[in-house]
Amino acid sequence: MNNKTIKKIGIVGTGVIGASWAAYYLAQGFDVSAFDPAPDAEEKLRTLIPQFWVPLTRIGLANGASLDRLSFSKDLATALHGVDFVQENGPERVTIKRQLLAGITEHVGPDVIIATSSSGILISEIQNAAKGPDRIVVGHPFNPPHLIPLVEVVGGNLTSPKVIEQTLSFYAMVGKKPIHIRREIKGHIANRLQAALWREAFYLVDQGIASVADIDTAIAQGPGLRWALLGPFMNLHLSGGAGGIGYAIDHLGPPIESWWRDLGDLSFTPAIRSDVVDGIQEELDGRNLDAVTDARDNVLIQLLALKAAAAPLP
Repeated sequence: MNNKTIKKIGIVGTGVIGASWAAYYLAQGFDVSAFDPAPDAEEKLRTLIPQFWVPLTRIGLANGASLDRLSFSKDLATALHGVDFVQENGPERVTIKRQLLAGITEHVGPDVIIATSSSGILISEIQNAAKGPDRIVVGHPFNPPHLIPLVEVVGGNLTSPKVIEQTLSFYAMVGKKPIHIRREIKGHIANRLQAALWREAFYLVDQGIASVADIDTAIAQGPGLRWALLGPFMNLHLSGGAGGIGYAIDHLGPPIESWWRDLGDLSFTPAIRSDVVDGIQEELDGRNLDAVTDARDNVLIQLLALKAAAAPLP
């Protein structure tokens, strides 16, 4: 696959993630051909994409970017005709993913890379259902894909190293920040880190230590501000002053280890579900959820612009 020849993107599955991907690729100046078997899929897609188009326009559209370059078909073969890259976004179920990949590879050329947006399924569990499994790879975005730059790229047992390189190169070319996960693991990287925080957050609510709103404030007005700029290791490095991360580990290591041993563990019981649902409603306190989402996106766009202009940040 030659990245310079990619002109048409196939989108398989047009839920929120698929629609977000479609909007992003359109904004990058590609033709986008979408498929989804759901009865009202096209209507929902053509409703979502204009909503995503507003912030994408603020960020800046590529030459030739147009909503008119979107096509849709309920026939997989028709939708995938002539595509140069496929972004699959089907339900997070192994059996469904296997069926989709098998179908996709029947209708695209042997050199077309197929990236699944799977958020946690091991690629080796699904790629062998397809023809040419060496070109099947994980290309997992972080929600919402049309705004968040991160894409996690993971190869399976049968994925060609060249395909991984080409996929990383393609995502970088279209403005994403791809990372290569070198060994398969459930949930990839970002979701595992997120899950670790969620586990302790739910535990603190369950133990009556803090409210949902206070825990959200603790992150959003504390470490979350630093995390938006730098990752956990670089933040720890800065915390160590002149001695860097080595100094921080030497001096903070023992208390951190004691906190690790004290971290909680729990399951999603009906009680904890009820507590956090009620807690979120209290936190919103009459705020309109659409307004909250719009405000988040607006600040995110400004933050991305600031980060892009801050050359010293890694």
